Formats: sequence, C-alpha cells, structure tokens
Amino acid sequence: MSPFTGSARSTDQWHHLDVERDDGVVTVTLSRPHRLNALTFEAYADLRDLLAELARERSARALVLAGRGRSFCSGGDVEEIIGATLGADTARLLDFNRMTGQVVRAIREAPFPVVAALHGAAAGAGAVLALAADFRVADPSTRFSFLFTRVGLSGGDMGAAYLLPRVVGLGHATRLLMLGDPVPADEAERIGLITRLTPDGDADAAAGALARRLADGPALAHAQTKALLTAELDLPLAAAVELDAATQALLMHSADYAEFHAAFTGKRPPVWQGR
Repeated sequence: MSPFTGSARSTDQWHHLDVERDDGVVTVTLSRPHRLNALTFEAYADLRDLLAELARERSARALVLAGRGRSFCSGGDVEEIIGATLGADTARLLDFNRMTGQVVRAIREAPFPVVAALHGAAAGAGAVLALAADFRVADPSTRFSFLFTRVGLSGGDMGAAYLLPRVVGLGHATRLLMLGDPVPADEAERIGLITRLTPDGDADAAAGALARRLADGPALAHAQTKALLTAELDLPLAAAVELDAATQALLMHSADYAEFHAAFTGKRPPVWQGR
C-alpha cells in the first residue's frame, strides 16, 4: 500500500483491540475475553482500519495477532451480529460481508508478515483470521472450527474457500469447510494448518519471538516475498518468473542488498535497514 493513500492522523486508541508497539513489532490483541473475543461489527471495522493505518505508516515490520483470555477468537458474536443481520436488507448485508472480507485482504496485502498466536478456540471468522496470517503459532489447546455451514451459510466466507485449499489442499479444505468439524492442534499441524506447535501456554511468547526475528531481518525482502506469494497464487509460471525477475532487479538496488555484500566481505553480521 502506498504511504500517500490517506491524510488522516493515526488513531491513538482502539476500543476493541489492544495495540502495543515495540521497535517495529506491533502486537494486536483481540480484547473481549468475556465473549471469547467474539467479533462485533465495530471490532471488524477497527481491525480493518488499524491494518490500513499500519500499512500506510510503514512503521510496522512484523505484526502479532493474538487473543486475550481463554481463546484466540470464537468468531462473529452470535448475539450482536446474527440477530442484527436477520433484519437487514440485502444492501446492508452485502456491505457487512464485504467489510469482513476486507479484513482478510488487509492481512494478506499488508507490507509486513503477520504471525497469529493461537490458543483455545479459533472458530468461524477467528479461524479465517488465523488462516490469513503468514504464520500460525499455536499451543495444544488450539481448536480450529470453520463453522459457517453449521449456521446455514456457505463455508466460503471471508475468502476461506480461496485460502484454505492453498494451505491444506482441496481434500482437507472440502472436509473442513463442508462439515465444520473441529480440528485439534495435532491434526492441524499434520495437515499444514499450523506453522509451529508449541508447548502448552507458549504460543504468545513463541509468536512474539518469531515476529522479533522477522522485524530484525530484511523487512523489504520479507514484504516483497509476501507480496509475491499472494500475487503468484493464480499466475501461470511464465508470468510468475517474470514478476520474480522484475522484483529481484528492483531489490538489487536496495540498501539491504548492498549491506549484505558489505557485511559478507567485512566478516560481520548485516545491519538491515528495510530499504
């Protein structure tokens, strides 16, 4: 995202999220523990807008998405969302569903890696938020549940039918989205849905350590790698290798590329600048 896309000042306080910044690592914690961090209309909008601000500011080099309390996120709030959508007209429902998809797009298109720190329930929309992250670090209590068909809706919600087959394959994705059965952490690791399985209670710390490693590394290279992974999902090979070539040619003009050579010849660790 271009840094020139908005003129509004950054938001200092978020009502549905806790935001902590630490030298390039931003930790965003869903903070409705009494509702297992169930998402409201406002929480979706806050998360969408925060990701847009961070992309515009270019201050974040890695982001941790976590949940406070007993679970990561139990999905959309049944009381606040389902009841309200039953009485809404088609235009409003389309606006709402587009907004939830915008959150997933914002995660995938963010110019920094996103690490999901998972424990307890990652259900419904919570499972898709985790799926959209670049890394999923989970402890043994984690349970994924793609529950959309169980409430009478399509399993292809918020981009799930696009992303999940690309992470775990079409067979597993069909089973998970069609049946909505819970997926325990050990199975999620086996099918590739979890990047790293940690000891009990260690997911937040491990996700933070991974985010710190990413933030301290070559941020520009990470951003371009993420962009290519997303862009090339649907490209033919010829177009993909051409995009790779153009990206590498640009990065060969970067300060980080020159710094690697200087560090290598000087027999010292590189000092990455992210530019």
